[in-house]
Amino acid sequence: MVRRVMGDRLKFLVHRIRERLWLRPFMTGVLSVAIVFLAKAADDQDIGRRVPAITQASIETLLAIISASMLVIATFAVASMVAAYASASSTATPRSFSLVISDDISQNALSTFVGAFIFSIVALIALQNDFYDRAGRFAVFVITLLVLAMVIITFVRWVDCIARLGRLGGTVEKVEAATAEALRRRRGVPTLRGVPMGRQPHRGQAIYSGSIGYVQRIEITALQTCAEKLRLHISVAALPGTFATPGRALAYVTADAGDAADLDPTLIAQAFLIGSHREFDEDPRFGLVVLSEIASRALSPAVNDPGTAIGIIGSFVRLFALWVEPVGDDDRGCFECDRVAVPELSLHDMFDDAFTAIARDGAGIVEVAGRLQKALSSLASMDDALMREAAIRHARQALARSELALALPDELAAMRRLATFVHSARPGLVKG
Repeated sequence: MVRRVMGDRLKFLVHRIRERLWLRPFMTGVLSVAIVFLAKAADDQDIGRRVPAITQASIETLLAIISASMLVIATFAVASMVAAYASASSTATPRSFSLVISDDISQNALSTFVGAFIFSIVALIALQNDFYDRAGRFAVFVITLLVLAMVIITFVRWVDCIARLGRLGGTVEKVEAATAEALRRRRGVPTLRGVPMGRQPHRGQAIYSGSIGYVQRIEITALQTCAEKLRLHISVAALPGTFATPGRALAYVTADAGDAADLDPTLIAQAFLIGSHREFDEDPRFGLVVLSEIASRALSPAVNDPGTAIGIIGSFVRLFALWVEPVGDDDRGCFECDRVAVPELSLHDMFDDAFTAIARDGAGIVEVAGRLQKALSSLASMDDALMREAAIRHARQALARSELALALPDELAAMRRLATFVHSARPGLVKG
Protein backbone atom coordinates (compact mmCIF):
# COMPACT_ATOMS: atom_id res chain seq x y z
CA MET A 1 0.00 0.00 0.00
CA VAL A 2 2.73 2.44 0.98
CA ARG A 3 4.56 1.85 -2.29
CA ARG A 4 1.45 2.52 -4.39
CA VAL A 5 0.56 5.63 -2.42
CA MET A 6 4.08 7.01 -2.70
CA GLY A 7 4.02 6.24 -6.41
CA ASP A 8 0.78 8.18 -6.88
CA ARG A 9 2.11 11.10 -4.86
CA LEU A 10 5.40 11.12 -6.77
CA LYS A 11 3.57 11.01 -10.10
CA PHE A 12 1.42 13.97 -9.06
CA LEU A 13 4.52 15.97 -8.05
CA VAL A 14 6.36 15.05 -11.25
CA HIS A 15 3.45 16.30 -13.35
CA ARG A 16 3.51 19.60 -11.49
CA ILE A 17 7.27 19.89 -12.01
CA ARG A 18 6.91 19.19 -15.73
CA GLU A 19 4.71 22.27 -15.99
CA ARG A 20 7.61 24.48 -14.83
CA LEU A 21 9.31 25.55 -18.04
CA TRP A 22 12.44 26.90 -16.36
CA LEU A 23 13.45 23.77 -14.46
CA ARG A 24 14.96 21.64 -17.22
CA PRO A 25 17.02 24.46 -18.78
CA PHE A 26 18.32 25.31 -15.32
CA MET A 27 19.34 21.72 -14.62
CA THR A 28 20.93 21.40 -18.06
CA GLY A 29 22.87 24.61 -17.50
CA VAL A 30 24.24 23.34 -14.19
CA LEU A 31 25.18 20.04 -15.84
CA SER A 32 26.94 21.88 -18.67
CA VAL A 33 29.12 23.83 -16.24
CA ALA A 34 29.91 20.63 -14.34
CA ILE A 35 30.99 18.86 -17.54
CA VAL A 36 33.41 21.66 -18.39
CA PHE A 37 35.19 21.22 -15.07
CA LEU A 38 34.99 17.43 -15.16
CA ALA A 39 36.89 17.46 -18.45
CA LYS A 40 39.89 18.68 -16.45
CA ALA A 41 40.04 15.23 -14.85
CA ALA A 42 41.47 13.88 -18.12
CA ASP A 43 44.67 15.80 -17.39
CA ASP A 44 45.09 13.84 -14.18
CA GLN A 45 45.21 10.56 -16.10
CA ASP A 46 48.30 9.24 -17.83
CA ILE A 47 46.81 9.50 -21.31
CA GLY A 48 48.23 12.82 -22.48
CA ARG A 49 50.80 11.22 -24.79
CA ARG A 50 48.35 8.67 -26.19
CA VAL A 51 45.65 11.06 -27.43
CA PRO A 52 45.85 13.20 -30.56
CA ALA A 53 47.07 16.75 -30.12
CA ILE A 54 44.14 19.10 -30.72
CA THR A 55 44.97 22.72 -31.30
CA GLN A 56 43.30 25.15 -28.98
CA ALA A 57 42.32 27.39 -31.89
CA SER A 58 40.23 24.67 -33.54
CA ILE A 59 38.29 24.01 -30.34
CA GLU A 60 37.76 27.72 -29.77
CA THR A 61 36.40 28.09 -33.30
CA LEU A 62 33.89 25.29 -32.75
CA LEU A 63 32.82 26.68 -29.39
CA ALA A 64 32.45 30.18 -30.83
CA ILE A 65 30.20 28.87 -33.60
CA ILE A 66 28.06 26.94 -31.11
CA SER A 67 27.75 29.85 -28.69
CA ALA A 68 26.73 32.27 -31.44
CA SER A 69 24.18 29.95 -33.02
CA MET A 70 22.69 28.47 -29.83
CA LEU A 71 21.66 31.84 -28.46
CA VAL A 72 19.74 32.55 -31.66
CA ILE A 73 18.19 29.08 -31.77
CA ALA A 74 17.21 29.18 -28.09
CA THR A 75 15.53 32.55 -28.61
CA PHE A 76 13.73 31.19 -31.67
CA ALA A 77 12.67 28.10 -29.71
CA VAL A 78 11.17 30.18 -26.91
CA ALA A 79 9.29 32.37 -29.40
CA SER A 80 7.94 29.31 -31.23
CA MET A 81 6.86 27.62 -28.02
CA VAL A 82 5.11 30.75 -26.75
CA ALA A 83 3.28 31.03 -30.07
CA ALA A 84 2.25 27.37 -29.82
CA TYR A 85 0.99 27.87 -26.27
CA ALA A 86 -1.02 30.90 -27.34
CA SER A 87 -2.44 28.93 -30.24
CA ALA A 88 -3.51 26.10 -27.95
CA SER A 89 -5.28 28.53 -25.64
CA SER A 90 -7.05 30.38 -28.44
CA THR A 91 -8.01 27.52 -30.76
CA ALA A 92 -8.80 24.90 -28.11
CA THR A 93 -9.27 26.12 -24.53
CA PRO A 94 -7.03 27.77 -21.93
CA ARG A 95 -7.60 24.74 -19.69
CA SER A 96 -5.40 22.67 -22.02
CA PHE A 97 -2.37 24.90 -21.42
CA SER A 98 -0.88 22.72 -18.67
CA LEU A 99 -0.78 19.72 -21.02
CA VAL A 100 0.77 21.63 -23.90
CA ILE A 101 3.46 23.28 -21.79
CA SER A 102 4.53 19.92 -20.34
CA ASP A 103 5.41 18.57 -23.80
CA ASP A 104 8.66 16.65 -23.31
CA ILE A 105 10.17 17.15 -26.76
CA SER A 106 9.85 20.93 -26.66
CA GLN A 107 11.20 21.21 -23.14
CA ASN A 108 14.09 18.87 -23.93
CA ALA A 109 14.90 20.87 -27.06
CA LEU A 110 14.97 24.16 -25.20
CA SER A 111 17.08 22.60 -22.46
CA THR A 112 19.54 21.23 -25.03
CA PHE A 113 19.92 24.59 -26.76
CA VAL A 114 20.41 26.47 -23.49
CA GLY A 115 22.79 23.83 -22.15
CA ALA A 116 24.87 23.88 -25.34
CA PHE A 117 25.09 27.67 -25.18
CA ILE A 118 26.23 27.66 -21.55
CA PHE A 119 28.70 24.84 -22.20
CA SER A 120 30.27 26.66 -25.13
CA ILE A 121 30.66 29.92 -23.20
CA VAL A 122 32.15 28.34 -20.08
CA ALA A 123 34.43 25.99 -22.05
CA LEU A 124 35.63 28.88 -24.22
CA ILE A 125 36.55 30.90 -21.14
CA ALA A 126 38.36 27.92 -19.64
CA LEU A 127 40.36 27.32 -22.83
CA GLN A 128 41.39 30.94 -23.21
CA ASN A 129 42.74 30.89 -19.67
CA ASP A 130 44.84 27.74 -20.27
CA PHE A 131 42.73 25.68 -17.88
CA TYR A 132 43.42 22.43 -19.80
CA ASP A 133 46.50 20.50 -20.82
CA ARG A 134 46.72 18.18 -23.82
CA ALA A 135 44.38 15.47 -22.50
CA GLY A 136 41.90 18.01 -21.20
CA ARG A 137 41.76 19.77 -24.57
CA PHE A 138 41.11 16.45 -26.28
CA ALA A 139 38.30 15.70 -23.81
CA VAL A 140 36.73 19.11 -24.45
CA PHE A 141 37.02 18.54 -28.20
CA VAL A 142 35.23 15.19 -27.98
CA ILE A 143 32.52 16.63 -25.73
CA THR A 144 32.08 19.55 -28.11
CA LEU A 145 31.52 17.17 -31.04
CA LEU A 146 29.00 15.20 -28.99
CA VAL A 147 27.19 18.40 -28.03
CA LEU A 148 27.10 19.49 -31.66
CA ALA A 149 25.67 16.14 -32.75
CA MET A 150 23.08 16.22 -29.97
CA VAL A 151 22.03 19.74 -30.96
CA ILE A 152 21.55 18.73 -34.60
CA ILE A 153 19.49 15.64 -33.72
CA THR A 154 17.41 17.57 -31.19
CA PHE A 155 16.77 20.39 -33.62
CA VAL A 156 15.51 18.00 -36.31
CA ARG A 157 13.17 16.28 -33.85
CA TRP A 158 12.01 19.58 -32.44
CA VAL A 159 11.15 21.03 -35.86
CA ASP A 160 8.83 18.07 -36.45
CA CYS A 161 7.27 18.54 -33.01
CA ILE A 162 6.83 22.31 -33.12
CA ALA A 163 4.90 21.96 -36.38
CA ARG A 164 2.24 20.08 -34.40
CA LEU A 165 2.53 21.65 -30.97
CA GLY A 166 -0.44 23.86 -30.18
CA ARG A 167 -2.46 22.66 -33.16
CA LEU A 168 -6.05 21.79 -32.36
CA GLY A 169 -5.77 18.11 -33.28
CA GLY A 170 -2.67 17.61 -31.18
CA THR A 171 -4.22 19.40 -28.22
CA VAL A 172 -7.33 17.22 -28.39
CA GLU A 173 -5.13 14.11 -28.44
CA LYS A 174 -3.23 15.30 -25.36
CA VAL A 175 -6.44 16.04 -23.45
CA GLU A 176 -7.94 12.69 -24.41
CA ALA A 177 -4.78 10.86 -23.36
CA ALA A 178 -4.68 12.67 -20.00
CA THR A 179 -8.36 11.95 -19.42
CA ALA A 180 -7.94 8.29 -20.33
CA GLU A 181 -5.05 7.97 -17.88
CA ALA A 182 -7.10 9.58 -15.10
CA LEU A 183 -10.07 7.32 -15.86
CA ARG A 184 -7.83 4.27 -15.89
CA ARG A 185 -6.41 5.10 -12.47
CA ARG A 186 -9.82 5.88 -10.97
CA ARG A 187 -11.33 2.74 -12.48
CA GLY A 188 -8.85 0.66 -10.48
CA VAL A 189 -9.52 2.54 -7.23
CA PRO A 190 -13.02 4.01 -7.58
CA THR A 191 -13.04 5.05 -3.91
CA LEU A 192 -9.39 6.18 -3.80
CA ARG A 193 -8.58 3.13 -1.62
CA GLY A 194 -11.20 4.10 0.92
CA VAL A 195 -14.38 2.15 1.57
CA PRO A 196 -17.49 2.79 -0.53
CA MET A 197 -19.89 5.35 0.81
CA GLY A 198 -23.53 4.37 1.11
CA ARG A 199 -26.51 6.42 0.06
CA GLN A 200 -27.26 7.63 3.56
CA PRO A 201 -26.81 11.37 4.21
CA HIS A 202 -23.61 12.63 5.78
CA ARG A 203 -23.46 12.53 9.55
CA GLY A 204 -21.05 13.91 12.10
CA GLN A 205 -18.97 17.04 12.46
CA ALA A 206 -18.41 18.91 9.21
CA ILE A 207 -14.85 19.84 8.25
CA TYR A 208 -14.52 22.98 6.15
CA SER A 209 -11.73 24.38 4.02
CA GLY A 210 -9.77 27.37 5.19
CA SER A 211 -9.13 28.44 1.61
CA ILE A 212 -11.14 28.82 -1.58
CA GLY A 213 -10.25 26.80 -4.65
CA TYR A 214 -10.49 23.40 -6.27
CA VAL A 215 -9.67 20.15 -4.53
CA GLN A 216 -6.69 18.83 -6.50
CA ARG A 217 -5.73 15.82 -4.43
CA ILE A 218 -6.83 13.98 -1.30
CA GLU A 219 -4.26 12.25 0.90
CA ILE A 220 -6.40 9.27 1.84
CA THR A 221 -3.58 7.63 3.80
CA ALA A 222 -3.19 10.78 5.91
CA LEU A 223 -6.91 10.68 6.68
CA GLN A 224 -6.65 6.99 7.58
CA THR A 225 -3.69 7.62 9.88
CA CYS A 226 -5.52 10.43 11.63
CA ALA A 227 -8.69 8.35 11.94
CA GLU A 228 -6.81 5.40 13.45
CA LYS A 229 -4.97 7.61 15.91
CA LEU A 230 -8.06 9.48 17.09
CA ARG A 231 -10.54 6.59 16.69
CA LEU A 232 -12.63 8.33 14.05
CA HIS A 233 -14.55 7.53 10.92
CA ILE A 234 -14.27 10.04 8.07
CA SER A 235 -16.68 10.50 5.19
CA VAL A 236 -15.22 12.44 2.27
CA ALA A 237 -17.68 14.97 0.85
CA ALA A 238 -15.47 16.73 -1.72
CA LEU A 239 -13.78 14.67 -4.42
CA PRO A 240 -10.94 16.07 -6.55
CA GLY A 241 -12.44 18.71 -8.82
CA THR A 242 -14.88 20.03 -6.21
CA PHE A 243 -14.84 23.79 -5.66
CA ALA A 244 -14.10 24.23 -1.97
CA THR A 245 -15.37 27.22 -0.03
CA PRO A 246 -15.51 28.00 3.69
CA GLY A 247 -19.20 27.07 3.63
CA ARG A 248 -18.86 23.74 1.82
CA ALA A 249 -17.81 20.70 3.82
CA LEU A 250 -14.77 18.73 2.74
CA ALA A 251 -15.56 15.79 5.00
CA TYR A 252 -17.65 14.66 7.94
CA VAL A 253 -16.18 13.07 11.05
CA THR A 254 -17.74 10.75 13.62
CA ALA A 255 -16.00 9.33 16.68
CA ASP A 256 -16.11 5.71 17.78
CA ALA A 257 -17.15 6.82 21.26
CA GLY A 258 -18.59 10.18 22.25
CA ASP A 259 -18.38 13.03 19.79
CA ALA A 260 -15.66 14.74 17.78
CA ALA A 261 -16.30 18.23 19.09
CA ASP A 262 -12.76 18.54 20.46
CA LEU A 263 -11.15 17.54 17.17
CA ASP A 264 -8.82 20.05 15.53
CA PRO A 265 -10.40 20.38 12.04
CA THR A 266 -7.10 21.38 10.44
CA LEU A 267 -5.85 17.82 10.96
CA ILE A 268 -8.47 16.67 8.47
CA ALA A 269 -8.54 19.72 6.20
CA GLN A 270 -4.79 19.61 5.53
CA ALA A 271 -5.21 16.25 3.79
CA PHE A 272 -7.12 18.07 1.03
CA LEU A 273 -4.81 19.88 -1.40
CA ILE A 274 -6.62 23.04 -2.54
CA GLY A 275 -5.46 24.94 -5.62
CA SER A 276 -6.66 27.76 -7.82
CA HIS A 277 -7.42 25.47 -10.77
CA ARG A 278 -8.32 21.87 -11.52
CA GLU A 279 -5.77 19.23 -12.49
CA PHE A 280 -6.11 16.30 -14.87
CA ASP A 281 -4.26 13.76 -12.73
CA GLU A 282 -6.93 12.75 -10.22
CA ASP A 283 -9.95 14.52 -11.67
CA PRO A 284 -11.27 12.52 -14.66
CA ARG A 285 -14.29 14.77 -15.00
CA PHE A 286 -12.02 17.74 -15.69
CA GLY A 287 -10.76 16.10 -18.87
CA LEU A 288 -14.34 15.54 -20.01
CA VAL A 289 -15.14 19.19 -19.31
CA VAL A 290 -12.11 20.39 -21.28
CA LEU A 291 -12.97 18.23 -24.29
CA SER A 292 -16.54 19.50 -24.13
CA GLU A 293 -15.27 23.09 -24.04
CA ILE A 294 -13.18 22.48 -27.16
CA ALA A 295 -16.20 21.04 -28.96
CA SER A 296 -18.41 23.90 -27.82
CA ARG A 297 -15.92 26.47 -29.11
CA ALA A 298 -15.69 24.63 -32.42
CA LEU A 299 -19.48 24.84 -32.77
CA SER A 300 -19.60 28.58 -32.14
CA PRO A 301 -20.62 30.75 -35.14
CA ALA A 302 -17.20 32.43 -35.11
CA VAL A 303 -15.38 29.11 -35.60
CA ASN A 304 -17.99 26.93 -37.34
CA ASP A 305 -15.99 23.70 -37.19
CA PRO A 306 -18.44 20.81 -36.71
CA GLY A 307 -15.74 18.30 -37.67
CA THR A 308 -13.87 18.95 -34.44
CA ALA A 309 -17.04 18.41 -32.41
CA ILE A 310 -17.71 15.15 -34.25
CA GLY A 311 -14.16 14.01 -33.52
CA ILE A 312 -14.55 14.81 -29.83
CA ILE A 313 -17.80 12.83 -29.71
CA GLY A 314 -15.73 9.88 -30.88
CA SER A 315 -13.24 10.61 -28.11
CA PHE A 316 -16.06 10.48 -25.57
CA VAL A 317 -17.17 7.08 -26.85
CA ARG A 318 -13.63 5.73 -26.41
CA LEU A 319 -13.32 7.21 -22.93
CA PHE A 320 -16.65 5.88 -21.66
CA ALA A 321 -15.94 2.49 -23.22
CA LEU A 322 -12.69 2.50 -21.26
CA TRP A 323 -14.59 3.37 -18.09
CA VAL A 324 -16.80 0.26 -18.27
CA GLU A 325 -14.07 -2.18 -19.28
CA PRO A 326 -13.58 -5.03 -16.81
CA VAL A 327 -10.86 -4.28 -14.29
CA GLY A 328 -8.10 -6.87 -14.04
CA ASP A 329 -6.74 -8.11 -10.75
CA ASP A 330 -3.48 -6.24 -11.32
CA ASP A 331 -5.32 -2.94 -11.80
CA ARG A 332 -7.89 -3.38 -9.06
CA GLY A 333 -7.16 -1.67 -5.77
CA CYS A 334 -8.45 -2.90 -2.44
CA PHE A 335 -10.17 -1.00 0.34
CA GLU A 336 -7.05 -0.34 2.38
CA CYS A 337 -8.32 2.68 4.33
CA ASP A 338 -11.23 1.17 6.23
CA ARG A 339 -11.93 4.28 8.30
CA VAL A 340 -12.33 6.61 5.32
CA ALA A 341 -15.50 6.44 3.21
CA VAL A 342 -15.27 7.92 -0.27
CA PRO A 343 -18.06 8.31 -2.84
CA GLU A 344 -17.56 6.98 -6.34
CA LEU A 345 -17.77 9.16 -9.42
CA SER A 346 -21.29 9.62 -10.71
CA LEU A 347 -21.66 8.35 -14.27
CA HIS A 348 -24.61 10.68 -14.77
CA ASP A 349 -22.43 13.64 -13.81
CA MET A 350 -19.75 12.46 -16.21
CA PHE A 351 -22.29 12.28 -19.03
CA ASP A 352 -23.46 15.79 -18.14
CA ASP A 353 -19.87 17.03 -18.32
CA ALA A 354 -19.33 15.42 -21.70
CA PHE A 355 -22.52 15.74 -23.70
CA THR A 356 -24.64 18.62 -22.41
CA ALA A 357 -22.73 21.43 -24.13
CA ILE A 358 -22.42 19.54 -27.42
CA ALA A 359 -26.13 18.70 -27.43
CA ARG A 360 -26.97 22.34 -26.75
CA ASP A 361 -24.62 23.96 -29.25
CA GLY A 362 -24.93 21.29 -31.94
CA ALA A 363 -28.70 20.84 -31.80
CA GLY A 364 -29.21 22.84 -34.99
CA ILE A 365 -26.35 21.18 -36.91
CA VAL A 366 -27.71 17.96 -38.31
CA GLU A 367 -24.37 16.20 -38.76
CA VAL A 368 -23.35 16.89 -35.16
CA ALA A 369 -26.74 16.00 -33.70
CA GLY A 370 -26.82 12.81 -35.76
CA ARG A 371 -23.34 11.77 -34.69
CA LEU A 372 -24.27 12.45 -31.07
CA GLN A 373 -27.30 10.15 -31.31
CA LYS A 374 -25.17 7.41 -32.87
CA ALA A 375 -22.57 7.79 -30.13
CA LEU A 376 -25.18 7.61 -27.38
CA SER A 377 -26.71 4.56 -29.06
CA SER A 378 -23.29 2.89 -29.02
CA LEU A 379 -22.84 3.65 -25.33
CA ALA A 380 -26.35 2.48 -24.50
CA SER A 381 -25.66 -0.85 -26.20
CA MET A 382 -22.75 -1.61 -23.87
CA ASP A 383 -23.28 -4.13 -21.13
CA ASP A 384 -23.72 -1.61 -18.35
CA ALA A 385 -27.16 -0.72 -17.00
CA LEU A 386 -26.12 2.62 -15.51
CA MET A 387 -24.45 3.72 -18.73
CA ARG A 388 -27.50 2.70 -20.72
CA GLU A 389 -29.69 4.80 -18.43
CA ALA A 390 -27.42 7.84 -18.75
CA ALA A 391 -27.10 7.46 -22.52
CA ILE A 392 -30.87 7.21 -23.03
CA ARG A 393 -31.46 10.26 -20.83
CA HIS A 394 -29.03 12.35 -22.85
CA ALA A 395 -30.35 11.00 -26.16
CA ARG A 396 -33.84 12.16 -25.22
CA GLN A 397 -32.55 15.57 -24.19
CA ALA A 398 -30.52 15.91 -27.38
CA LEU A 399 -33.54 14.94 -29.49
CA ALA A 400 -35.70 17.50 -27.69
CA ARG A 401 -33.10 20.19 -28.39
CA SER A 402 -32.91 19.19 -32.06
CA GLU A 403 -36.69 19.32 -32.39
CA LEU A 404 -36.55 22.93 -31.25
CA ALA A 405 -33.55 23.88 -33.40
CA LEU A 406 -34.13 22.03 -36.70
CA ALA A 407 -36.70 23.44 -39.09
CA LEU A 408 -36.45 21.03 -42.03
CA PRO A 409 -38.92 18.12 -41.64
CA ASP A 410 -36.57 15.61 -43.28
CA GLU A 411 -33.81 16.44 -40.82
CA LEU A 412 -36.20 16.11 -37.89
CA ALA A 413 -37.36 12.74 -39.18
CA ALA A 414 -33.75 11.58 -39.49
CA MET A 415 -33.03 12.59 -35.89
CA ARG A 416 -36.09 10.74 -34.65
CA ARG A 417 -35.05 7.61 -36.52
CA LEU A 418 -31.59 7.75 -34.97
CA ALA A 419 -33.12 8.16 -31.51
CA THR A 420 -35.50 5.20 -31.74
CA PHE A 421 -33.14 3.16 -29.55
CA VAL A 422 -34.38 5.04 -26.47
CA HIS A 423 -37.67 3.11 -26.74
CA SER A 424 -36.20 -0.35 -27.40
CA ALA A 425 -35.51 -2.95 -24.74
CA ARG A 426 -31.87 -3.21 -25.73
CA PRO A 427 -30.58 -0.95 -28.50
CA GLY A 428 -28.49 -2.21 -31.33
CA LEU A 429 -25.58 -0.25 -32.68
CA VAL A 430 -26.76 2.48 -35.02
CA LYS A 431 -24.85 2.15 -38.26
CA GLY A 432 -22.70 4.96 -39.58
